[in-house]
Amino acid sequence: MKKANSLSTRNLVLLGLLTAIEAIFCFTPLGSLPALGPIVATLMMIPVIITAIILGPKAGTLMGFFAGFFSFLVWTFTPPSPLVAFVFTPFYQLGSFSGNLGSIVICFAPRILAGTLTGLLYKGLSKSMPTKNVLCFSISAVTGSLVNTFGVLGGIALFFGNQYAEVLGGALLLLIGTTILTSGIPEAIVAAIISSAVCKPLKMLTGKK
Repeated sequence: MKKANSLSTRNLVLLGLLTAIEAIFCFTPLGSLPALGPIVATLMMIPVIITAIILGPKAGTLMGFFAGFFSFLVWTFTPPSPLVAFVFTPFYQLGSFSGNLGSIVICFAPRILAGTLTGLLYKGLSKSMPTKNVLCFSISAVTGSLVNTFGVLGGIALFFGNQYAEVLGGALLLLIGTTILTSGIPEAIVAAIISSAVCKPLKMLTGKK
């Protein structure tokens, strides 16, 4: 019982630290990556991915919610790209274009889903490939990052396709493809590298082999 309580406390502390890192990535320039696409590339999914791998899909889902909430606050009050802020928050308007409930779905659903699926995928991979932890970390991280990327872009296409293309002055598919190449893929690669480097020592710290 004492060992179980110790692990529970340790996990709560780790969750708190990862939430703090998530906030830093979302609210400061430290979480931004150089990108050419209309949506800024960020490191915000890395704490979500690490949480899902280390603490499981439930904790990953919770961290995904935090990521969505922090992102919602940023796009509402200090949008990094004002031209497209309306697709992430219903409280922002650009000319005749304004956000709606679809904005909330775009901001929250991909992050939450990424946390859930990353945790479930790692859980399955670690059972089928117990001696290949680094590969399990990398595959899970890339998948989680891409789930977020395609979830966000898919939501934009579904809820704001015409407005998004008109505001940015380009073809929708070209804009989405550019974002995937300049933001989505770099984010996935960075997530795989960092997650692989961080998760192994964290597994040892939490007593999970």
